[in-house]
Amino acid sequence: MITSKQRAYLRGLANGIPAIMQIGKGGIGENLIKTVSDALEARELIKLTVLENSMETPKDMANELAEATSADVVGVVGRKIILYRESVNNKRIEL
Repeated sequence: MITSKQRAYLRGLANGIPAIMQIGKGGIGENLIKTVSDALEARELIKLTVLENSMETPKDMANELAEATSADVVGVVGRKIILYRESVNNKRIEL
């Protein structure tokens, strides 16, 4: 679990990174969870976009993805989701 100060710091770092994935009407499946988990291991901090044709809200998807990948939800801004998980092998961000 990250503190509010750590969350604010990570949100600031996330401003400079592009969204690397989009979630559409297919929703969250096993392939998406594996891809997000791999991306979190490689980058620690990722941003995703939830498309308009998605059946769930971005906040629900963020919580579901965070639970499935053991990550923390840094924030949900509009249709963007920011996730963080400390990497085992590729530690880049010092909290």
